[in-house]
Amino acid sequence: MKKFLITILSVIPFVGALIAQDAALRPGDTLELRLGGVPSADIGQITGSYVVDNDGFVNLTHINKISVGGKTAAAAADVIESAYKNAEVFTNPTITISTQGSGRFVNVGGEVRSPSRVVFTPDLTLMSAINAVGGPTEFANRKKVRLIRGKEVMIVDTTKILSDPSLDMAVKPGDQIFIEQSWF
Repeated sequence: MKKFLITILSVIPFVGALIAQDAALRPGDTLELRLGGVPSADIGQITGSYVVDNDGFVNLTHINKISVGGKTAAAAADVIESAYKNAEVFTNPTITISTQGSGRFVNVGGEVRSPSRVVFTPDLTLMSAINAVGGPTEFANRKKVRLIRGKEVMIVDTTKILSDPSLDMAVKPGDQIFIEQSWF
């Protein structure tokens, strides 16, 4: 049994890395791009860290902006390889992309018991994110919870969600949830 547990525990970091690699790339993600199959002098010009911009693009040497938003790391690598081949910069480049899964959080603050970042999972909802930080305090205004997504701000009445759970909404990575203080 002990050997089984050790095996399972040694696999968990590997599974976490796979999940991060399978996640769709989004603005703000940092990509570690490695180039191979080209002269060594060119490797240093391309290999490095790149940040996905707000429109889902990365700006690369010799080929400029390439759309990677919404793609997995493997799919983005294929697109970049094709772009270098089509531009006739390299004949047989090999691109490897790794990402950090650390940027996939939802921030919850204001009148909650333990304001903090909640690790994003695909099934995370507004109420489950609030509950993950201990729930609202007794001073929370539960009728005016702010959900901030990019430049959009939504005001949500969580008392309605408690009476009708179908109103609970999914959150996205990078969302911010803020609960104001109630003035009674």
